[in-house]
Amino acid sequence: MSGTRETVYRVYCLWNSACGVIKGSSSIASQSLKSWVSTSTLTRPTLISLQCGNDSNWEQANALANSIREKRSAASNRKHNPKDFVNHNSTRHYSTARSIEKNANDVENQESTNEGKPEMQSSKVPSSRLSRLYHYGSLAANVGVNVAAQSLQEVAKGKSPNWKSLILSDSNIDKITKKFSKMRGAALKIGQMMSFQDENVLPRELYEILSRVQNSANYMPQRQLDRVLSRELGSEWRSKFKRFENIPIAAASIGQVHEAELLNGEKVVVKVQYPGVKESIDSDLSNMLMLLTASSLLPKGLFLDKTIENARRELKWECDYIREANAMKKFGELIKDDPVFEVPKVYDELTTESVLTMQRMEGTEIMKLPSTINQELRNFLGDNVMRLCLQEIATFKFMQTDPNWANFLYNDKTKKIELLDFGAARPYSEKFITNYRKLLTYASKSDYNGVYEISKELGFLNGLESKMMADAHVESITTLCEVFRGEPNVIYSFKDQTVSDRIREKIGLMLNERLCPPPDEVYSLHRKFSGVFLLCTRLNADVHCAKYFQEIFAYK
Repeated sequence: MSGTRETVYRVYCLWNSACGVIKGSSSIASQSLKSWVSTSTLTRPTLISLQCGNDSNWEQANALANSIREKRSAASNRKHNPKDFVNHNSTRHYSTARSIEKNANDVENQESTNEGKPEMQSSKVPSSRLSRLYHYGSLAANVGVNVAAQSLQEVAKGKSPNWKSLILSDSNIDKITKKFSKMRGAALKIGQMMSFQDENVLPRELYEILSRVQNSANYMPQRQLDRVLSRELGSEWRSKFKRFENIPIAAASIGQVHEAELLNGEKVVVKVQYPGVKESIDSDLSNMLMLLTASSLLPKGLFLDKTIENARRELKWECDYIREANAMKKFGELIKDDPVFEVPKVYDELTTESVLTMQRMEGTEIMKLPSTINQELRNFLGDNVMRLCLQEIATFKFMQTDPNWANFLYNDKTKKIELLDFGAARPYSEKFITNYRKLLTYASKSDYNGVYEISKELGFLNGLESKMMADAHVESITTLCEVFRGEPNVIYSFKDQTVSDRIREKIGLMLNERLCPPPDEVYSLHRKFSGVFLLCTRLNADVHCAKYFQEIFAYK
């Protein structure tokens, strides 16, 4: 009987959450209708265009025409510019979650070898409040109805339904992934950010959604792209380029990337932000928080509300391309004397809050280098990426925090590592950096009391935790810092490291026992730190971790 009551209660919670999102949609629709009634007949067409901004009939009718234009454009590119657009799978000139094939025939030829790989599609970005709320409302209603119906059917059969399995059924996973890919913005970004969580933290089915979302985003049709660029660069924006590729080479959560050539012949990439994404961040995240909280899919130790709040801040940073351009310039200054790293040049005259034009880099993604690269190059890459990460924290107090490995390119001609994507770059306060350096220094010396006390000062612990939780926290940090122990001449091999596995064993306990969320700063810092650690592991690199830690990072 208690199982039945729990099921009914869970169904009620999810349905109530779905109703909340639908109610929000209805409220906005009501406001829009009142505005329409109160306006004159002359201004109503314009008002409707602004309010709805997402004509699905036009979108469907235009899909075939778009595909034909795209294939023609791709064919034209092959005919007239054979050297400019080759090997996009291995060479990166931009930063994104997903590459788009420009050659339609190549896509067809790859179907047999890339089965299951999601096909990129062109679809209009829902840009108005009403259209975005409609999509959230329909998703909430569809998933909620499916779960409620299946749960009650299980109860009627005398079975105890598996709540998470019902929410994350195959049909619901497909609905969620497709909707997030169409919506872009906050929904897609949250999925990509959470996809970097350890697989032991999240349910397997939710991991499937996140992995699909991480590599999935539709791109704007030509009509919408023209509208955005005309608004940002002027109606004659094409005259500012010698060549501009209509079909993007990449599409991610915030915007899409196009290859272009300036009038003076310089090759650039142009990042164009999806319309309405910036304005919808707050409402999108509020809707997601409501649904994720009601579904009870995530462990309480993730402190979802704090995670969402940090995502909100980072998303607003990433939607300001002028901020990103300034971050690129600042980082360029910080590494100007470094012989290994390079940052793209920014073209201010073709950059706005929603359009970012930068130098096209010629390197290849580190993780897409041939598997046959020698150990010397593996060590060079791992050594310098680790060095830079420690410098960003201890010396620069300014970090490019995106953990995506695709943001590190290796240029074999210049022998340099090229850095991309500074949308989430951020500074850290002197106080935080000092305490964080103390934390890792104590951990590198296996100083339990030192780690415990500074963890309370930083906000990782509040002092009321159980002994098991305190031990797990301290042990996980001291385990992580094993790589930094030893004499400066000691080289750490990431090939057979077991640090990740030993930390992973403590995750479940810490999620269940944690009493307070970690400090705001570490959400981004630890994502980057983890990304660098895993990159070195993937490279099987031998790294001078102790040397760099003592020279750059250790608190003295």
